[in-house]
Amino acid sequence: MSLCILAAGKTVTLAVAAFTLSWTHSVEKIRWQEDWRVTPSGLQIVEARIKGSGAGMEPPEGSVLRDGWWVYKPEMRPQRRLVLAASGATGEGWTLCTAQDCRELGKAASDTISLEPCELGPEGSSQPR
Repeated sequence: MSLCILAAGKTVTLAVAAFTLSWTHSVEKIRWQEDWRVTPSGLQIVEARIKGSGAGMEPPEGSVLRDGWWVYKPEMRPQRRLVLAASGATGEGWTLCTAQDCRELGKAASDTISLEPCELGPEGSSQPR
């Protein structure tokens, strides 16, 4: 399994089994992070972290404060696709990090990005599942 990033009519394939997605909340300016796994049944969230709290950002029940972050495990079934859209209100988009590197996605307010599990086909081509 790999991760396909679809943006601006192009697909980028990352040969990864896991990634971290992070962003800054557009109103409260508080950092969020989510750890995801790429599985045959979809993208599975493993853990989420919030660097504080604020309006609409209360840590869920069962969260633990660890190193300044509220840490919890969201109860969510695997997702076929994640659609990311930046508000443009924070001056940055989404940051996607793998064990190899990090990249910024969707910095402009009009940018829409889709993340999907995919498989490498013949000659290295990728196909979203």
